[in-house]
Amino acid sequence: MMNRVITIVTFCLLLAAVSSAQTDHYGKTDTLYADVEKTGEDSWTITISLTNDEYIGGLSVPLKMNSGAVKIVGDSAVYTGGRVDHFTMKIFRPDTAIQCITLGMVANLGPTNKTLAPGSGRLVTIYVSSLDGSPMKKFVVDTATTSPNNSLMLVADRIQQTDPPDTIPFGESKKLEIIPVFVIRTPK
Repeated sequence: MMNRVITIVTFCLLLAAVSSAQTDHYGKTDTLYADVEKTGEDSWTITISLTNDEYIGGLSVPLKMNSGAVKIVGDSAVYTGGRVDHFTMKIFRPDTAIQCITLGMVANLGPTNKTLAPGSGRLVTIYVSSLDGSPMKKFVVDTATTSPNNSLMLVADRIQQTDPPDTIPFGESKKLEIIPVFVIRTPK
């Protein structure tokens, strides 16, 4: 009986911790999807999609990859045709040494109004392969934190949210940070 009570209490605490990890001050919690698909004996793709209900001005998507003993690399990222294709800056930084990829997307670097409108759909497709052509029998991806301090985050576009002043008031910048739910989907 005591083990059952401990299990229930532990589950409740974990559920509270997980649900409080996602933050969104502008409506429903947003969801970032990583659809993983095998494309060859030594290659896979990761398609990153997002469902959001507010205007987004920037995204940070760091990913950790693993294929067992097979060393892998993120070959490229294709933003063309995705929802952030019009963004001013789209960054793809693979790190073979730690088997990670960091994606960064910034809508504006000046006084323009390029944002990611509320909606749902593909942002980018990442191509991954083994370094030496070895077969990749399995492939796992998850969110991570990459150096210097890149974690999974969206940044709400405050221009679309309110009638803003010239600068963000002190203490208000944290409200623009959105930590989305991260879902990995694999084919059946």
